Amino acid sequence: MVNLSVNINKVATLRNARGGNMPNVLQVALDCEKFGADGITVHPRPDERHIRRADVYELRPAIHTEFNIEGFPDDRFMDIVLDVRPHQATLVPDAPSVLTSSQGWPVSENMDFLKKVVARLKDAGIRVSIFVDATEERVRQAALTGADRVELYTGPFAQRFSAAPEQAVEPYHKAALVAHEVGLGLNAGHDLNLLNLKFFKDNVPYLDEVSIGHALISDALYLGLENTIAAYKKCLQD
Repeated sequence: MVNLSVNINKVATLRNARGGNMPNVLQVALDCEKFGADGITVHPRPDERHIRRADVYELRPAIHTEFNIEGFPDDRFMDIVLDVRPHQATLVPDAPSVLTSSQGWPVSENMDFLKKVVARLKDAGIRVSIFVDATEERVRQAALTGADRVELYTGPFAQRFSAAPEQAVEPYHKAALVAHEVGLGLNAGHDLNLLNLKFFKDNVPYLDEVSIGHALISDALYLGLENTIAAYKKCLQD
């Protein structure tokens, strides 16, 4: 069974649009767990346009499944992660101004930086995943940083899926085989949804976890959160 980590950034976006505490980010996270999510993901960006630093500190002691914090590993991010100590930190190459993650790390160009960051996080007992494009070369490079896992950026898969699903998934299948060969765990995320998730899961071996936020929260507007999480979990069943 592949684990489902629910990214609750969009819940925080909705809250912040009005002010106050509705919807309650903590309660939604707890409900996601109750409804079957295997983990909770947050991305506390510097401008706090969705998840705030305070949210991270409130969520950490309350979450009973896996807590994953993703973000660009600048000093601010590292301070939060090393203080809170989630189960997993996912390193993404996002500039502060970008709307959402849109590419993986150019690992070789950032090797020394990533090695130092990975070492600090692992010394603190935190599992480290590096967000990469689905190429065999990037996966092999990621292994050299000392990371525990890679998260494959699935945006290109989602864009090509409806027109050519087999071609869209092929590089991910190959990247997964390489990840297994070099001893890396395998995560995936970005634009996965109820239309493409089962196909992706069935064609990408050794998959440990998917992180899904925007599509899942959008589906919950129609289906309800409990039914939506059940539907996503069904896609991940063997």
